[in-house]
Amino acid sequence: MQRVIITAKVHDYLRERLTRKGYTVEYAPQMTYEELSATIADVEGLIVTTRLKIDRKILELAPALKWIGRLGSGMELIDTEYAATRGIQCVSSPEGNRNAVGEHVLGMLLGLMNKLYTSHAEIKEGKWIRDANRGTELTGRTVGIIGFGNAGGAFAKLLSSFEVTILAYDKYKYDFAKGNVREASLEQVARYADVVSFHVPLTEETRGLFGSTELGLMKHGALLVNAARGPVVVTEALVEALKTHRIRAALDVTDPEPLPDGHPLWLAPNCLITPHVGGSTPEFIYRAFRFGAAQVRRFIAGEPLENVVTDARY
Repeated sequence: MQRVIITAKVHDYLRERLTRKGYTVEYAPQMTYEELSATIADVEGLIVTTRLKIDRKILELAPALKWIGRLGSGMELIDTEYAATRGIQCVSSPEGNRNAVGEHVLGMLLGLMNKLYTSHAEIKEGKWIRDANRGTELTGRTVGIIGFGNAGGAFAKLLSSFEVTILAYDKYKYDFAKGNVREASLEQVARYADVVSFHVPLTEETRGLFGSTELGLMKHGALLVNAARGPVVVTEALVEALKTHRIRAALDVTDPEPLPDGHPLWLAPNCLITPHVGGSTPEFIYRAFRFGAAQVRRFIAGEPLENVVTDARY
């Protein structure tokens, strides 16, 4: 009987659907890389998140593997290019968490602009400081969006009621300007946006995409929001920009992750950090499981799969 290994915590819905389709399902959310290597030889399908690296070494141990399902977006831990040469179909569900990520980014942004986290901390310490904690409005600002795919587009949609101008940069998309959305270069986003938000996966192209040069172009008082992947922004350069108080930042992702005790980002008073939870809502998890089950149905029926990833482009 065909085997599927699920290496992440999932809703019972997905496990039940896979069983109904005739698979023997091994549910192993704590499985290590070494354990997977030892048992993957006769496995037909894998369900993964970002916990385990599915590299060429492990793929070479899996002659029966036909498909890998990524719950969520971001395929940086899967060697999709080598998998494609082996005929292994790698699929993701980037549309599943776009609303969750967009809402989290908006929440962090508004919290940062209105100094909610600093004023809350001060009040807990018995301080009642009004003038220094007055916020600024998002309405009428210019927001830069780097990566205008599922997550970037969803964030733009959420911003529609704020009457902002959106400068969007996407290396692989053209002619998408519409309404308040303007296509822009990376330099233009950095130079003219009051807010810069990242919505790209981590690839060799995007690693270090925003460094000291781009940070140096940002307006004094601008805000940087990153809920994509930590290494997209150069940490050392970001720390320096925060030290000079030229910008403020809201980060759901960092590099490294988690941050060690005493890291400069933890100590920066103008940096709001959450523990990489932007896309992890119960609603997303259920949608991702339903999508995964639908992909399995398509695979068994010989129908084309959705969101097949064969290279490292963003």
